[in-house]
Amino acid sequence: MSQISLAELNAADKASFVAALANVVEYSPWLAEQLAEQRPFAGLNQLHAALMAAIQSAEPDVQSALIRAHPDLANKTQRAAGLTAESTDEQNSAGLDRLSDAEYAAFERVNNAYRDKFGFPYIVCVRRHTRDSVLRDFEMRLLNIAKTETRRAIEEIGRISALRLDQLVAADDKLKVHGRLSTHVLDNHAGRPAPGIAVELIELANLGESRVIARAVTNADGRTDQPLIGGRPLPIGRYELKFSVAKYYAERNVPLSEPPFLDEIPLRFAVSEPEGHYHVPLLVTPWSYSTYRGS
Repeated sequence: MSQISLAELNAADKASFVAALANVVEYSPWLAEQLAEQRPFAGLNQLHAALMAAIQSAEPDVQSALIRAHPDLANKTQRAAGLTAESTDEQNSAGLDRLSDAEYAAFERVNNAYRDKFGFPYIVCVRRHTRDSVLRDFEMRLLNIAKTETRRAIEEIGRISALRLDQLVAADDKLKVHGRLSTHVLDNHAGRPAPGIAVELIELANLGESRVIARAVTNADGRTDQPLIGGRPLPIGRYELKFSVAKYYAERNVPLSEPPFLDEIPLRFAVSEPEGHYHVPLLVTPWSYSTYRGS
């Protein structure tokens, strides 16, 4: 997606400004029309704050229409009819386009239960979630009252719109919408960083299949050249980092048992802060390992 600079948005005519920001909130160009009258914006944070103020100050019936403009999650009928490009990308990012039959059934059940209780669709910023955490969030929010869920829906619209603005508009300041997951391996047997260790990051799932979402090899510093996840939120959920250590030690002629006592080491952990920095290192010898959450 090509970005437009904030300076260009500030200088654009009203029609161009509205066209650029029309889908920052689903099917609600009236918000962009209000923002066009408040220019110039000094930064992206000010622009997003003005957007949220416009939503918060809207009449209740306007807020209700805003919420109802959003699609259900993983709804086959709505997907076949066509979602906005933004909603399609967001739902696909959480794997909602490739669910198992059991997962589709689970989403259909909670979608229907939520609509039956509240009369509007469940809204969540799916880029901040795995499939499992969306379903858990669904179940927890079903216990709320309608007033609470209206407030939660607007909060989630705020998170969705912040990520859309981050992708769409280039500015000197940044919205706090990204997290980072990194790792490094320390060879405690040799007393130095461990290069050349293959690393896999796996998103663990309860109903559907777990999936490998990143592969890397440690560099001379024992780190990966790029974060395992970066430039986006860390989806709430459970993960496994898998390190191939027996091959590393065999290549360095370290005596190993047959089969090796430690071959592939899985480290399982959970993410609860999508905008946080999770550093999950491995400290390893041929016979032991440990980890911690670093920064």
